[in-house]
Amino acid sequence: MSLAGLQPVQAQEKFTYMTNWYAQAEHGGFYQAVATGIYKKYGLDVTVKMGGPQVNIVQLMAADQADCVMGSSDLQMIQVREGGVPVTTVGAVFQKDPQVLIAHDDVKKFEDLKGKTILIASSAHRGYWPWLKAKFGFTDAQTRPYTFNIQPFVADPNVAQQGYLTSEPFAIQKAGVKANTLMFSDFGYPAYATTISCMDKTVQTRTKAVASFVKASMEGWKSYLADPAPANALIKKDNPNMTDEQLAYSVSKLKEMGMVTGGDAAKMGIGIMTDVRAKASFDFLVAAKLIDPAKVEMSKSYNLSFIKDAKVMP
Repeated sequence: MSLAGLQPVQAQEKFTYMTNWYAQAEHGGFYQAVATGIYKKYGLDVTVKMGGPQVNIVQLMAADQADCVMGSSDLQMIQVREGGVPVTTVGAVFQKDPQVLIAHDDVKKFEDLKGKTILIASSAHRGYWPWLKAKFGFTDAQTRPYTFNIQPFVADPNVAQQGYLTSEPFAIQKAGVKANTLMFSDFGYPAYATTISCMDKTVQTRTKAVASFVKASMEGWKSYLADPAPANALIKKDNPNMTDEQLAYSVSKLKEMGMVTGGDAAKMGIGIMTDVRAKASFDFLVAAKLIDPAKVEMSKSYNLSFIKDAKVMP
C-alpha cells in the first residue's frame, strides 16, 4: 500500500471576495482563478460573492461577511475611509476607469454636451460628476437620474447617459441606435477601477492570505484574457441573464483598450497602483471637496506592497 495516500491534504484557507455588481466579464479574472484552481494553488478556498444595486458591500465586509471587496474605484474607497470605515486598497485591476458618457452620434466631444440632458446615477455626484463639471463646464441643472435602463436614451436624441465602456454601449448598439462613447480617463480622470479593498484588520491579521489572494487574482486576470471560457461558465451560473454575446463584447473591449494590461501594468504587472496615481486621485477628491483631508490620511488609504510583490506580467 502506498504511503502517499496517507499524507494529510493541505487545508485551504477560506477567503471571501465580494464584487460590486452582478457577475460579468468585468469580474472575469476573479472567477477564472476559482474556475481554473489558481486560488487553490495558493492555498486559498475562495468564494466570489455577487454584489448588486441594493447591496452595500462595504457594510457586509465590516460585518465580516466578506474579507475584501471590489471597489468600483479607488476614489470611492478613499471616501469610505473618510466616512470612518478603515478600508485599505491593495490593488486595482483596471488601469483606467471604464466610466463613460454615451451620446447620440451628433455629439463628437464632451463640449458638444453643453445644454443636453445627461442621465447619471446619484453616486456620480460623489465621483466623476464634479470632475466633469470642473473640466467641461457642465451644470447640475442638466442632469436627470439614470435608472440603469437605456430606453430614455434610445427615445430622445437630446439625451446622453452614463455607462461602462464594456457594457451599455453594446446594449445601445443592439437597440440599433448610433452613438458615440466618451471616456473620462482619456481626458485625465485619475481613478483606478475594480479594486481589491480590505479592512485594515484583515490586512494586518491575514497578511499572507491577502498577499496570496492578490497574486492569484492577477494570475486569474492574465488567464482570463487568454481564454475566458472557464470563468464565463461560472459568471453565467451566478448571473443567468448574462449572454455569451455580451461577455465576448466586454472581453474584446477590455483587451482593445488595454484596461487590464495597459499603462503602468505593461511594465509593472497586472493590478499595479503607483504613488503618483494614488496621489492624483486623492488630490482630486480634496479639490472637489468630496473629502476632508483632515479626516483621512492618504498613506493609510492604500497599501501598495502586496501588488508590488505580485508582479504578474501581462
